[in-house]
Amino acid sequence: MIITFQSPASGDVIMFGDVAQRMMKIMGKEASDKGIVTVEQLPDAIARLKAAIEEDKRRRAGLQEEDLPRTEPDHSGHAQSSRPYVTLTQRAVPLLELLEWSLKKQKPVVWGV
Repeated sequence: MIITFQSPASGDVIMFGDVAQRMMKIMGKEASDKGIVTVEQLPDAIARLKAAIEEDKRRRAGLQEEDLPRTEPDHSGHAQSSRPYVTLTQRAVPLLELLEWSLKKQKPVVWGV
């Protein structure tokens, strides 16, 4: 499944469903097929994503490239050979930028609509 985060303030951010649901939970939203981050909720969602990005960077600090996983783990924690590893920071930054533009322009962010 693919989830597209949309706002009139910026371009769309497209993610695999499992990744999008993880981002929703980080933002304090229910992981669902349809949803909204209202203008009033944007500051909290932005703060939560920024905190998760900083935590991800702290966890990876000092690690060498060869220490990072090569593939994404599946839901059971086993490596998936079909999807290369991508850090939480790499996945969250485009969404963070969408949220920040949306806050600046006072527009909500929606998905599944």
